[in-house]
Amino acid sequence: MNEPQSETNDSVLSTSPSPQSSHFADRLIERLRELGHPLCVGLDPHLGRIPPLFRRGSMSPADPECADSVRDFLLALLDRLPGRVAIVKPQIAFFEQLGWRGMQVLETVVARARELDLLVLLDAKRGDIGSTAEGYARSYLEPDSPVLADAITLNPYMGLDTLEPFAERAEEYGRGLFVLVKTSNPGSGDVQDREVAGGCVYEAVASSLGELASRLEGPRTGWSSLGVVVGATYPEQAERVRELLPRALFLVPGYGAQGGSAADAVRGFTQGPRCLEGGIVNSGRAILFPDDGVTSDAVEWEKAIDGRIDEAIAELGEAVTAE
Repeated sequence: MNEPQSETNDSVLSTSPSPQSSHFADRLIERLRELGHPLCVGLDPHLGRIPPLFRRGSMSPADPECADSVRDFLLALLDRLPGRVAIVKPQIAFFEQLGWRGMQVLETVVARARELDLLVLLDAKRGDIGSTAEGYARSYLEPDSPVLADAITLNPYMGLDTLEPFAERAEEYGRGLFVLVKTSNPGSGDVQDREVAGGCVYEAVASSLGELASRLEGPRTGWSSLGVVVGATYPEQAERVRELLPRALFLVPGYGAQGGSAADAVRGFTQGPRCLEGGIVNSGRAILFPDDGVTSDAVEWEKAIDGRIDEAIAELGEAVTAE
């Protein structure tokens, strides 16, 4: 495994690019076109599944060694990704459970990903009003943020005004926003599928985002930095959301471990210059914890991880190029 780099890549961490060159959707789509697949690797370090190679101490969240274990595991994983994927998605809950040490690990992991020229989508599902929303936006989307993400997930259910502080940063600093619309969990229909005037709640949410999506469209690709979360487990609903938001990026959870197929995951994508495009498909557990990745040997662990990455790339690449 490679040692973490000690120097920062200034070209990656530049905080003053022009708005056009820093537009999130343009950067993401152009990288995905180069790679030929939409895989996003989810960084979800389930403590009970950390491989023996990295485990330390009791692995209890309160054990200081546990945070070190998570850090070393994720840094080693990140070193397998440059040139193979465009973006990673750390889930903030797995770091928050470790207290301040976990947030320190998140800061380290995000900085390392950016050094490796990987885009970072922070899965935080923030959504609040007034100064609280401003605080969240400042925490993760401004150039001097300690945990500087390229994009963030948002919960819209307190109203569109809760999105505005994030939209302002998206415009000023070239960030991306992914708003929950039709999520992959089985209980999503409890609220999202409820009938309201003119359709379901998820359709109403998608329709309400149209103006913001247009406001954040990219100058080079036409794709919007206003994205939506639409699960691979609901492909028909994904098609409907695409009708309502033709230029919004999709973040697609539910592929792999949650049962969604590669073909279902890209149902909301549209034809681009080379293949289907219009979003990213997340895979976390299936890549981070391969069945044969429990070895204590570093070379064998790397081989197992590489195999899972290559498998997901091949499957999703085939899905976006299928006739």
